[in-house]
Amino acid sequence: MRGDLELIATLINPGARVLDLGCGEGELLDHLQCNKQVNGYGLDKDAENIRICVGKGVNVIEQDLDEGLANFTENSFDMVVMTDALQAVKEPRELVRDMLRIGEECIVTFPNFAHWRCRAQLALKGVMPVSKQLPHSWYDTPNIHLCTFADFEQLCETESIKIIQRRVVNADHKEKALINWAPNFFGTYAFYRLGKSA
Repeated sequence: MRGDLELIATLINPGARVLDLGCGEGELLDHLQCNKQVNGYGLDKDAENIRICVGKGVNVIEQDLDEGLANFTENSFDMVVMTDALQAVKEPRELVRDMLRIGEECIVTFPNFAHWRCRAQLALKGVMPVSKQLPHSWYDTPNIHLCTFADFEQLCETESIKIIQRRVVNADHKEKALINWAPNFFGTYAFYRLGKSA
């Protein structure tokens, strides 16, 4: 299983009701169903991904995240997961609000646009960064809302969203001491476990 999905799996309790937004081929839900007996559903808009999910026995619904989550009632899930998609949706703030409306908690992961390599490309070359975690050129990228860890935490504060846990990792999804010293500079990806404000 991918390193980022392994890390997410450690944050989900056995038997939880899980919704995976942009579930892809269902790798996370398949793992969680087999190893943690979760009751899970995935959302994806790609027909091939949906076919693969069905083949694995993963419950999947064809849905575009840009259409929102109005078809789900409040507190339908224990955990709502969105992996590496925050930067690609049209209304990220609204989607995070919706995630916490339908879930007790949520996990959001995204690449850090303030990583030192991105900063160096902008400063030294004057071009939009291209990296392992952001591999597209500016004209063909699916990423429309690039952000930094500081940006996301400011959004959480503005929206009164509780940050229960934050894990910042490198490109190989490993936590390192240097990253902990300056996460917004050295961190490549962040994993935020969020809850509703008290």
